[in-house]
Amino acid sequence: MSASLLPGEQISLASAEPISDSEMSDADIAARYASGEIRIVTDQARTQLAELPAVLRSGRWQLQPDFQRRSRWSPGKQSRLVESFIMNVPVPPIFLYEYEYSKYQVMDGLQRLTALSAFYNNELVLTDLEYWQVLEGRTYETLPLQLRQGIDRRYLSSIVLLYETAQNESQADRLKELVFERINSGGEPLTPQESRNALSKGPLNIVLPRLARTPSFCRAWRIPVPDDDEVENGHFAEEVLQDERFRQMEDVEMVLRFFAHRQRGAEAAPRRLRPFLDEYWTRGNREYSIDLVEQIGAIFTATSDLAEEVLGERAFYIRRERNGQRSWVPRPTLLAYDSVMAAFSKHLEHGPVLKEQRHEVLAGLERLYDENAAAFDGRRTDPKDLAMRDELIEQLLDSIVAEH
Repeated sequence: MSASLLPGEQISLASAEPISDSEMSDADIAARYASGEIRIVTDQARTQLAELPAVLRSGRWQLQPDFQRRSRWSPGKQSRLVESFIMNVPVPPIFLYEYEYSKYQVMDGLQRLTALSAFYNNELVLTDLEYWQVLEGRTYETLPLQLRQGIDRRYLSSIVLLYETAQNESQADRLKELVFERINSGGEPLTPQESRNALSKGPLNIVLPRLARTPSFCRAWRIPVPDDDEVENGHFAEEVLQDERFRQMEDVEMVLRFFAHRQRGAEAAPRRLRPFLDEYWTRGNREYSIDLVEQIGAIFTATSDLAEEVLGERAFYIRRERNGQRSWVPRPTLLAYDSVMAAFSKHLEHGPVLKEQRHEVLAGLERLYDENAAAFDGRRTDPKDLAMRDELIEQLLDSIVAEH
C-alpha cells in the first residue's frame, strides 16, 4: 500500500487456508473478490495545523500503539518538516486506524506528529534548515506573527481506515499489521526489532520495552536511565528519545536476545541470529502467557543487576590485543553480553558470594579472555561457539563459588 490509497480502495486478506493458483478458476477468483473477505474502508480528512495541539491533547489520537516504532527524527529533520509547511511543500498524509468511533491509532505519521507537537509546544528549536536559515534558533512563539499565522493555516491530510473495516478484534490486528508493514516498506527502513514489534503482537510487546528501561541495563549500554517523570508518568526525557539504541529499539532486541538465548540449551539454534530471534518473538507472543514473560523478565532484571554489582562498568567488555598488548575494549559488546548474562542468570542464588568475591571474578574474567582469545573472536557466531563461550564463563563462576 502507498500514500495513494483512495476512499473505497480495498485490500483482501484470506481468512482460510490459501488456495493455489492452479486450483482457482477465473470465476473462483472473481467470487473471492466479490465476497469481500476483508475490505479496507477508508475516508480522508484534513486537520488545520492550528487545531493539531488540541486534537493531540484530547486523547482521540493514540500516538504510540503496539505496532508503532519509537520516535526517530532528529531536531534537524523535525525542523525541515516545519520548513516544508512554511514553503507549502506537499507533505504526505498520515494514516489513522479508527479503533472505536472517533478514536484513532496513528499507523503512519508518528514522526510528523511528534515534530509538530514539539514545535507547537515550543520544545523544538529550529535548526539545520535549508532555505530559511534565518529562522534557526527560533521556536514557534518567537517567530514573527505573520509567519505563525501562515503556518497555522496549513493543513495536515490523513487517510482513515474506518472502524467498520474489521469484523472482529483478531481481524483488526491482522489488518493493522498488514497496513503498517505496507506503508512503511517505502520509507525509512524498519530495524529488525521494529519489524518484529509491528508484525507480531502479544506479551513480549508489553513486557520487553519496559525491561529495556531497567537502570542497570541502561547504565551498561550507556542509555539514559529513567528519571522520576518517566517512572511516575511514562514521559521519556529528550536525551532518551535522542538515544540511537532507544530510538531504533535495539535495547528491546537485546532483552529479546537474553530471553531467546536461554532456549539455546533446549533447542538447536540456527546459524543466523535474526531468523532465530524472529521465530522466538512470534512463538513467544503466541504461546507464552503474560505471567511467564514477567517471570523471565524478573530473571533478566536480577541478572542485569547482579552483573553490574559484580563486574561494574566492565560487565559486557571483552579484551582484545592492541599494539602487541591485551587490554579491555572500552565499550560493551554483544559478544560478552550474551554469555555473561547467560552464565550469571544460572548463578543468581550465589549472588552474595559473587558480590563478595567480585575482584576475584573480574580478575578471573580477565584471564579467561586472554587465554581464550580465539573463542571470543567476533567472527565466531556459530551456535557451538556461543555454547563454548557460555561454558567458559559458567565454569569460572562455578570454580569461584566452589572455593567459597
